[in-house]
Amino acid sequence: MSGADRYRDLQWVTSVLPHRYPFLLVDRVLELEPGKRVVALKNVTVNEHYFQGHFPGHPVVPGVLLVEGLAQAGGLLLLHDHEEREGKLLYFTSIEKARFRRPVVPGDQVRYEVEVMQKRARYAKLAGKVMVGDVLAADAVITSAMVDR
Repeated sequence: MSGADRYRDLQWVTSVLPHRYPFLLVDRVLELEPGKRVVALKNVTVNEHYFQGHFPGHPVVPGVLLVEGLAQAGGLLLLHDHEEREGKLLYFTSIEKARFRRPVVPGDQVRYEVEVMQKRARYAKLAGKVMVGDVLAADAVITSAMVDR
């Protein structure tokens, strides 16, 4: 498996992130530039558990889950090569400038594009976009703190 291919599958994603179904919001990673950026995918299906109540007859992905998806993609970027990642978690410390521009619905393929704005040993500030095709669905600036599990 080439260096780029090792980032592509769900097995690799779950080896880095502690999240599991039904809260794992990244299906695969398309690109990863260590310390710089990540591009990840989520295929949205009508079977997502939150569609039972948000909203019956008019399913829409909750905006907060789009931001969480950005954070999980960012977590892959920040933790993938961390020597002690099994003993670490990333907590949100802030969400800024969140904008929701287009509803995300069943059948959409979400592309999370996340870039590092600032990074320190335990702190990171990331800029993220949620794309559906070539259309911007949401964007936000998120910060996180790395803590011991």
